[in-house]
Amino acid sequence: MAATATWQPQEQGFKEICGLLEQQISHSSSADKAQIWQHLQHYSQFPDFNNYLAFIFSRAEGTSVEVRQAAGLYLKNNLRSTYKSLLPAYQQYVKSELLPCLGASDRHIRSTAGTIISVVVQLGGVSGWPELLQALVTCLDSNDLSHMEGAMDALSKICEDIPQVLDAEVPGLAERPINIFLPRLFRFFQSPHASLRKLSLGSVNQYIMLMPTALYVSMDQYLQGLFILSNDPNSEVRKLVCAAFVQLIEVRPSFLEPHLRNVIEYMLQVNKDTDDEVALEACEFWSAYCDAQLPPENLREFLPRLIPILLSNMAYADDDESLVEAEEEGSQPDRDQDLKPRFHVSRFHGSDEIDDDDDDVVNTWNLRKCSAAALDILSNVFGDEILPTLMPIVQAKLSTAGDDAWKEREAAVLALGAIGEGCINGLYPHLAEIVAFLIPLLDDKFPLIRSISCWTLSRFSKFIVQGIGHPKGYDQFDSVLMGLLRRILDDNKRVQEAACSAFATLEEEAAEELAPRLEIILKHLMLAFGKYQRRNLRIVYDAIGTLAEAVGGELNQPVYLDILMPPLIEKWQQLSNSDKDLFPLLECFTSIAHALGTGFSQFAEPVFKRCINIIQTQQFAKADPVAAGVQYDKEFIVCSLDLLSGLAEGLGSGIESLVSQCSLRDLLLHCCVDDAPDVRQSAFALLGDLARVCPIHLHPRLSEFLEAAAKQLEISKVKEAISVANNACWAIGELAVKVRQEVSPIVLTVISCLVPILQHAEGLNKSLIENSAITLGRLAWVCPELVSPHMEHFMQPWCTALSMIRDDVEKEDAFRGLCAMVKANPSGALSSLVYMCTAIASWHEIRSEDLHNEVCQVLHGYKQMLRNGAWDQCMSALEPPIKEKLSKYQV
Repeated sequence: MAATATWQPQEQGFKEICGLLEQQISHSSSADKAQIWQHLQHYSQFPDFNNYLAFIFSRAEGTSVEVRQAAGLYLKNNLRSTYKSLLPAYQQYVKSELLPCLGASDRHIRSTAGTIISVVVQLGGVSGWPELLQALVTCLDSNDLSHMEGAMDALSKICEDIPQVLDAEVPGLAERPINIFLPRLFRFFQSPHASLRKLSLGSVNQYIMLMPTALYVSMDQYLQGLFILSNDPNSEVRKLVCAAFVQLIEVRPSFLEPHLRNVIEYMLQVNKDTDDEVALEACEFWSAYCDAQLPPENLREFLPRLIPILLSNMAYADDDESLVEAEEEGSQPDRDQDLKPRFHVSRFHGSDEIDDDDDDVVNTWNLRKCSAAALDILSNVFGDEILPTLMPIVQAKLSTAGDDAWKEREAAVLALGAIGEGCINGLYPHLAEIVAFLIPLLDDKFPLIRSISCWTLSRFSKFIVQGIGHPKGYDQFDSVLMGLLRRILDDNKRVQEAACSAFATLEEEAAEELAPRLEIILKHLMLAFGKYQRRNLRIVYDAIGTLAEAVGGELNQPVYLDILMPPLIEKWQQLSNSDKDLFPLLECFTSIAHALGTGFSQFAEPVFKRCINIIQTQQFAKADPVAAGVQYDKEFIVCSLDLLSGLAEGLGSGIESLVSQCSLRDLLLHCCVDDAPDVRQSAFALLGDLARVCPIHLHPRLSEFLEAAAKQLEISKVKEAISVANNACWAIGELAVKVRQEVSPIVLTVISCLVPILQHAEGLNKSLIENSAITLGRLAWVCPELVSPHMEHFMQPWCTALSMIRDDVEKEDAFRGLCAMVKANPSGALSSLVYMCTAIASWHEIRSEDLHNEVCQVLHGYKQMLRNGAWDQCMSALEPPIKEKLSKYQV
């Protein structure tokens, strides 16, 4: 078929494709969907297949709407992959067939046409389709409802998917398309048809973030429109009005300032809307207002009205999915869809670990949670000011009696937890009383009251632990501890989850205070371990891991290990190497190995060998999943590397016999050059840990390890994966102090990467700066003759970084490097003496006697070198506290 003549379908092809589409959407099970799909795929090889689909969609009046719609959706998906390779004439044919459908009498056809048009615009832009803009304007101005709705539907999809294309110059047009459409969208705000009001408002809202000039200059008209729509009878429209105010307060609060009182009044009113979705959208406003750091006083006078609304919205709605879940018995196995995705945070060496929020539970966001979050933020902004309004309501709700009022009581406990951080000062005098009130609620007959009481108690765990010093406080701590342990063994899954998470929070606060109760804690946790289904098992692992970190070496006693280890080892043996339930167990073992130190050696060998095995299998699977028999998943490698790090740190040189018998060295080198940043991050952490305890086994491939690590410090790499650079930098320093001169081949490469990091310290992560300063010092200590000639290029930023580091062994190494360089090249530090003195003064005390003496020698050397008052001049440039600190070196 020649592409130049007007394209016409052939009867046979038309009938066959229609027939296939009809079978494809039929609900009868006899149709073999896979076979139909293959037939359609066969047709899609023909260059004019999309033309057939477009023809069926727009002109096949005799076929059912469902078949036409199916042709349209098939066309949309097909165009995504083939549009750019179509003959221009065929592109043109498809486009010309779509435009008449904008005014189709059937709503489904109009809507599908809008979806396909948006896809074509995504692929070919607006300038390639001048007829589209004209058609949209004609339909919008037509006064025919079908045409207006069809055009508005297509336009709203373009605004949602690719808003920027309408705010760009189009060849042949005098102005940007947005300037042509915006006045028409504003006009539809006042349409009698709810569908047009909704679509037009939704479209304009898409431009708040981009804020094109056209919207900026007509902001007053937009705000007027919002106020007119604010009491619209249609709840979808009211929801969009709220969304607009929330976005404006986030992005352009200055526009709302003149109208702020009216907006707040409106938000208070819709926060009580009978439609929960509208109320939820309105409720987002309070957090957005506080996050935008606008002056709190504008909100202050409204608090007495806002807080009761938030509290009444914090009660469970009758259709809340949690009410159904709460009925579920703990003995019912979890379905796969109940298992939330989990994320392992790779090992990180340094002072400021990247925070991970403790809200693991990815549940649906709803009005209850949004209201509690707003109360939390308000309590952080206004502190105790909200208590006089809040507490009487909370007390009233807590004292409601009877089964039908349980949701009120539950909401009051949630409110106490929500303000637990922001209002802690005002609550402080009453906390003992509040905690005493909450403890019995752990045994309430309603599971959701039991679970929320666990959470709220955990919010006060700092206070509960502080009280341990006096008898009353100790008794209360004990009651909370035992209460949470009882709830860990609850039959209800929701309560188990809340109790385990609350207990983990209490463990972190209480740390070594848990030691006297270790036996009873372990017994409860291991009972839970035997009782829980898969999803909550993960939380038990977390509680065990947190316990190990909290009590450390206290755990290292046979009586405790006999309770703890056998069930874990049994589980470890049950799980296969490709079972994702292994991840939390690997993490749990990492914490235990760390806590037990050499005490873990009796369990180490099987654990170590299995980690090696998992890494091998996964590296094999990455190359050839079919032969390996498992799907590649890098998380297995990351968790195994981190557990090996935990073993190296716990066992120390005791790990050497294990490392010597296996291929860890080559596997690790592979991981250091992996393309996934989190694999490299954990690999360099392990490299540094092994360098500390058994460098001899890294030796045969030392130069390759050093090269791989140095490569991570190139500035482009640092920017894309700062945590990898951080760990690689630390590992180079650890290797340097062990292999000494053998690092010399990469010293200058590494120094040339570290200097820019130190020079541009402001924008970078604190840990990377510290590690860079330490590694530079360690390299200078082992190879002063290579580093010292370049001193003047980095002394100032380096000394500044050194003065920020706390006293420890790593800082000692860095200062040994400083002394070695100064001996080799005294004049190299002359222009930076003030910085060097500041760095020396940053020590509280240098514990190592020989380093203390070396630093003395350096200072005295300069004092003798600088005659004729030059030394005194240098001293007078120092701040008095620094001079004071230097006096201990007798200068």
